[in-house]
Amino acid sequence: MPMLPRTVAAAPSYRNPRLLLLLPLLALALSTPLSGEERGGSTAARLQLDLGILASDDFEGRGIGTQGLDLAAEFIAEHFAKSGLQPAGTGGDAFQPFQALDRTELAEPNRLALIGPEAGLRIDVAHGSSFQTCSFGGSGSIVAPIVFVGYGIDSQTPAFDEFADVDVQGKVVLILRRVPQQDRQDGLFSDPHTGGGRAAELRTKISNASRRGAAAVLLVNDGYTGQSSSEQLKAQLQKAEQDVLEAARALPAVGETPPGDVLQLLAEKSAHLRRIQALIAADDPDPLIEFGYGGPTREDAIPVIHIRRSVADLLLKAATGESLASLERTIDETGKPASRLLDGWTADVETAVHAKMVDIRNVLGVIEGSGPLADETVVIGAHYDHLGFGGDGSLAAGVHEVHNGADDNASGTTALLELARRFGGRNGESRRRLLFIAFTGEERGLLGSAAYVNSPQLPLESTVAMINLDMVGRLTDDALTVFGAETAPQWNDWLDEPAAKQSLKLVKKPEGFGPSDHSSFYAKRIPVLHLFTGVHSDYHRPTDTAEKINYEGLERIIAFTEEIIERTATSPDRPTYAEVAGRAELARSGSRPYFGSIPDYSSTKKGYVLQGVSPGGPAEQAGIQAGDVLIKLGDQAIADVNDFDLALRRFSAGQEVDVVVLRGEEEVALKVTLGRPRG
Repeated sequence: MPMLPRTVAAAPSYRNPRLLLLLPLLALALSTPLSGEERGGSTAARLQLDLGILASDDFEGRGIGTQGLDLAAEFIAEHFAKSGLQPAGTGGDAFQPFQALDRTELAEPNRLALIGPEAGLRIDVAHGSSFQTCSFGGSGSIVAPIVFVGYGIDSQTPAFDEFADVDVQGKVVLILRRVPQQDRQDGLFSDPHTGGGRAAELRTKISNASRRGAAAVLLVNDGYTGQSSSEQLKAQLQKAEQDVLEAARALPAVGETPPGDVLQLLAEKSAHLRRIQALIAADDPDPLIEFGYGGPTREDAIPVIHIRRSVADLLLKAATGESLASLERTIDETGKPASRLLDGWTADVETAVHAKMVDIRNVLGVIEGSGPLADETVVIGAHYDHLGFGGDGSLAAGVHEVHNGADDNASGTTALLELARRFGGRNGESRRRLLFIAFTGEERGLLGSAAYVNSPQLPLESTVAMINLDMVGRLTDDALTVFGAETAPQWNDWLDEPAAKQSLKLVKKPEGFGPSDHSSFYAKRIPVLHLFTGVHSDYHRPTDTAEKINYEGLERIIAFTEEIIERTATSPDRPTYAEVAGRAELARSGSRPYFGSIPDYSSTKKGYVLQGVSPGGPAEQAGIQAGDVLIKLGDQAIADVNDFDLALRRFSAGQEVDVVVLRGEEEVALKVTLGRPRG
């Protein structure tokens, strides 16, 4: 490709007066010399300066719709230019603009009526109490027949298609949440790795219906998750009350001093009882989805409404003579779909969901190659967006504070800037082109990387690899996780020597698909690597701040990445794409009870190693700490995170479970009162 023309980016419009205070600091950062040790002192000092700016409050958490996100884009573009990169955006500058959803707002009107076959039979359902419009659905007004499609699943493995024998074109479909046979260890969708996997995801169900032409979706909670959880809580309450009575019987007569062990036991049992009572007080076995849960809508989304089970029961009994619970039992017992048209019944649906769009930008800079490899491209990427002031995606519920995103992903962006500096001054080498991309919209579903691969600035067929830096700022015990390690056979040899030089202990994960921007490239059959130092207790919370970054570790990861890029850019043979089944995940979901642990995916130790515990969660309340290795849950030995996930599903909310953790060399026995499932 010919050299891309270089232009000076237009100065940003700083409408927020607080951002003006940052300009002297930006000028200092951008005036830093860029060659040798004259580049402003130590590498660590440069990293602290760049990351401190990106993760400052003045950048407003780099959320979509904030001025801070625009400021970050300008900051990165100027750094690319200062490092000698040529602008590689769509308009001759450094930017690839596209539109994204800022937020979804609930408008008016929103109504639902169920119309029966008899004249005048119309049931108006109350918005807010008996149904709720879903933010991930669209706006529309539909009057159409209703079809029950069970759990809305279309699966090849296992073979289970609930749309096969019904016509949903132009109709309103009634869909259960989650999956059938949840109470069985050998159930159709009981894979311990996924707990139902993509079949259980709301967007998968909506997509299945939409692809077949459904006009709208009525979601309803499955019976197992809510009802069984409530019943289990009541059973746990009775047991906890009995335990307190038993402990109290050991107290001596009035006037006598009770033994310390008796008092301690009574205190423990009483505390457990109070936790159960709190869970029951907050319990709703059939909660409506709050507007905003599940993220924003899409432009082409069909209306989605969440109804109470009592509303679904009313409809199903009138149309089929069977209750929702009865149909669920039929599916569970037969292992087959029970989809059917609800003869004579029509839904009158109207939803009003307003999608507010905003312009956002990827930032692209290129270093041209030379020699016979010059027309091939290596992409180095990191996303620079985060969660703004919280909301969707935040793990600090109800908090409106700046989510600084120092590790996620100011750390990866800072590494990207440093790598641009290091490669920007090299000339005359026989190597492939290097394309540096700072992606936006990753937190909203890999929007920036999807926008790039759908409208690439450089041909994807000549793009030989993508190297992704996402959350690389919390190196602990020298352990660096590398996802995508088997997406090209060359990676294994190319990774080990650079890691040894930097005293890094690599934890190689084979999968090319995962929850970051490399996934978009792997879907285009491009070999990928994703570098990652692990989830922690500050993940997606306002407490992910710059002072918690391991800058010395970040510097070593950058040096490691620099050598991987160099090998990828100069090797006579390009990395060879290899297909790897499966998808790497950083979190699990489903109907298991809530434990409140944060796994350490980088550890190779036997057991379930904890990076941290969720603040206020059951694990923290029980005294479990970051660094503990859980080796036993109930009577089940735990060898890894998958053992833990499978074992946890055997228990219920409110149940007090014995756990054993390794803390250093010591085994510590604790008791955890499990919480209700999340989501």
